[in-house]
Amino acid sequence: MEIIQTIEALKPLLSKERKQGKTVGFVPTMGALHNGHLSLVERCRKENDLCAASIFVNPTQFNDKNDLKTYPRTLEKDCEMLKPLGCDCIFAPSEKEMYPESDTRIFNFGAVAEVMEGRKRPGHFNGVAQIVSKLFDAVAPDNVYFGEKDFQQIAVIREMVRQLNLPVNIIACPIVREEDGLAMSSRNTRLTPGQREIAPAIARTLKESCTFAAVKSVKEVKDLVINTLNRIPPLRVDYFEIIDGNTLQPIEDWNETGNPVGCIAVYCDDVRLIDNIKYERLK
Repeated sequence: MEIIQTIEALKPLLSKERKQGKTVGFVPTMGALHNGHLSLVERCRKENDLCAASIFVNPTQFNDKNDLKTYPRTLEKDCEMLKPLGCDCIFAPSEKEMYPESDTRIFNFGAVAEVMEGRKRPGHFNGVAQIVSKLFDAVAPDNVYFGEKDFQQIAVIREMVRQLNLPVNIIACPIVREEDGLAMSSRNTRLTPGQREIAPAIARTLKESCTFAAVKSVKEVKDLVINTLNRIPPLRVDYFEIIDGNTLQPIEDWNETGNPVGCIAVYCDDVRLIDNIKYERLK
């Protein structure tokens, strides 16, 4: 496994493999790896001739400077975790390498980027698009793997790929959870032991809401989830939307879509956690 820090070194390495007819799979991460990330790498390794991963905490997608400052950085540990998985190379650039000068590009992804995270975190998805487009240019992957915990981000990246006409296949992989249901996230490492005991209530409440979807309206389910979680200190719901999983637009009636998805962001004190669940309506 090679650890590469510059685009100049990365491009010829992957180009050489590609000229031999090998497919390149790619897993972009911000590090602080957990089993969710590792599952993406394992799938990438199985489905491609070459498996590459990146570790880079991207400053342009943080609209909260404190969140950027406190985001966990564990590069040495991350590399050790990737070694036994057959990852061929890790791209771990510096901020100066990815942004030798300010990236002034402004993307317009329309409705998919204007709701939920886009509304709550202005500029977030523009920063995501800046770094992901740079990484795609450096790696030139055939297949790229993302976890469905970031449900809206995947939709935004797919729209970016469409707009830029990139020859990249975006593959969404199921959420990986802890035994108690909490969606795996690098931010979980910031939870205190007490907060960690409470945080699984998010996934538990979402799962319970599925049982009510067959008999309650969209609004009733939304109110139930929000009120349940807000009654559990120190949880505070930032948003909970039930959306059309294809358009990402909020729905008011279950019959508006055959793919309803509940997307949530919850503060556990100062740690912001996101999750989602797919509703399968009883016929």
